[in-house]
Amino acid sequence: MNAHCVQLGGEQLAPHCCPAMILSPFLVAAVVVFASAVTGCPVLCTCRSQVVDCSGLRLFSVPPDLPLDTRNLSLAHNRIATIPPGYLTCYSELRVLDLRNNSLVELPTGLFLASKRLSHLDLSYNNLTHVVADMFQEAYNLVHIDLSHNPWLRKVHPQAFRGLVQLRDLDLSYGGLSFLSLEVLEGLTGLVTLQIGGNPWVCGCTMEPLLKWLRNRIQRCMSDTELAECREPPEVEGAPLFSLTEESFKACHLTLTLDDYLFIAFVGFVVSIASVATNFLLGITANCCHRWSKASEDEEM
Repeated sequence: MNAHCVQLGGEQLAPHCCPAMILSPFLVAAVVVFASAVTGCPVLCTCRSQVVDCSGLRLFSVPPDLPLDTRNLSLAHNRIATIPPGYLTCYSELRVLDLRNNSLVELPTGLFLASKRLSHLDLSYNNLTHVVADMFQEAYNLVHIDLSHNPWLRKVHPQAFRGLVQLRDLDLSYGGLSFLSLEVLEGLTGLVTLQIGGNPWVCGCTMEPLLKWLRNRIQRCMSDTELAECREPPEVEGAPLFSLTEESFKACHLTLTLDDYLFIAFVGFVVSIASVATNFLLGITANCCHRWSKASEDEEM
């Protein structure tokens, strides 16, 4: 065979051809398939410049296939109730995810493990009930999280936002929160805006650490202070959360003096002696009654 050409089916190919060129149709097909996976757009959705818009389509489930280079994904204003585990695994370029106004009750564990570039997340107007520990694990570039208008949201785990040092805006307004652990916010060193109004806050002793933290950050952290009100206890119902002062929590710090302890000890001692004496008298009385009853029976016989 000529070293400078290849003979196939009786025809000589040009000297510049090589065996790799025979596989070119297969390579082209592979490229087409790959390109289709990258640029294919879900049915009914619109795709343009790495933006996929599937909002307002009355979807009951998330679209199964998205362009792999998707940066901005909107699934807002649908009826999506669940998201499959690992749904975002292949979309490592995702920066913005809009899931507002759906029917989400919870998010699958590890949903954001591959979302290292995600910066904006909107989960408002859903039915979320709690935010678990490390829900946003690996999504450490998040700057904005909106969890507002989740009326059944009653619990945020103390480590829900752990590691999100870039987070600047956090919206927890208009939910069902009655308490928020200080640990939830302490690690958010970059926080600028915090919205907590519209929740049924219980302004008891457990609220004091959070209020102290907020007062120290009020100059650096914008908050909807005028919308945050106490729901309980009854004596402060309707009072603005930030109207509470240190005097409001005075009863939480009552301390006993030495005289108080001595008085309590004395009262306890007296009560103990009285109890012993009472039991002794009751025992004697019962014994006498028993003997009198027995003596009466003997006389009748």
